[in-house]
Amino acid sequence: MAIITLTTDFGYKDHFVGAIKGAIYSELPDAKIVDISNEISPFNIPECAYIIKNSYKNFPKGSIHIIGVDAEPTPENEHLILFLDDHYFITANNGATSLITSEMKADKVYKINIPMPIECSFPVLDVFVKAACHLARGGTLDVVGKPFDALKDIREFAPRIVEEGNGIVGSVIYIDNFGNVITNIPRHIFEAYRKGRDFVLHVRNKKITKIHHRYSDIINFDIDKDKRNGPGDLLALFNSSDYIELAIYKSDLNTVGGAATLIGLDYRDTITVDFGIKN
Repeated sequence: MAIITLTTDFGYKDHFVGAIKGAIYSELPDAKIVDISNEISPFNIPECAYIIKNSYKNFPKGSIHIIGVDAEPTPENEHLILFLDDHYFITANNGATSLITSEMKADKVYKINIPMPIECSFPVLDVFVKAACHLARGGTLDVVGKPFDALKDIREFAPRIVEEGNGIVGSVIYIDNFGNVITNIPRHIFEAYRKGRDFVLHVRNKKITKIHHRYSDIINFDIDKDKRNGPGDLLALFNSSDYIELAIYKSDLNTVGGAATLIGLDYRDTITVDFGIKN
């Protein structure tokens, strides 16, 4: 049976996540349910999109991903099922899959036509669970929906190329549990415009001229310990998702702080790259 994943902003204090799982098990006692994250910041679609994009690909083909963020239906926020990269995504039409669809086109997009109670305030339970269980039993999309062609796209995920290719203006799209700051600048765009040139990454009043591949690359193990960079120092790297990330080496967001708090960065703040600058 296909795996069903949950990505929501419901948290764990309330009954929502438990109710969803209970409803799935009531229909499918042998279901396999995996929490990707139920701690998405409330209504934060870009954060949700980043987490979905970087987690779904590790699940088996045919997995079913319930995305319970900003799921209340309106005339402009339809309930959808996407079949994309051999995975199913059950979501509202709020742009949550934009980061994935910017790189590949969905094979199928269907608008869900499962009736919802008039006084329903919990569509993930009343609609998404039913659709997920239908698919997990091997059901087809045309039974629960009809083709749809007005999928929303959140353009803010794309960094802006400026100065005729001599610069990139990016923004913060996610801050992780360590306070590390993830930008919307992927390696392939950075390298395409860098063309081997020197660069300066501008972060508030900081300037970074090197991007690492691992956190520990900031340390030069060939020099004396008292002369090395190390814990507490700022670095940039291409993270495991191949986006430029800013981090304070071995920081703790709950004690000394992380890159987000120590540099003063928040969601949507600007990060710029200038190419052709001599270091």
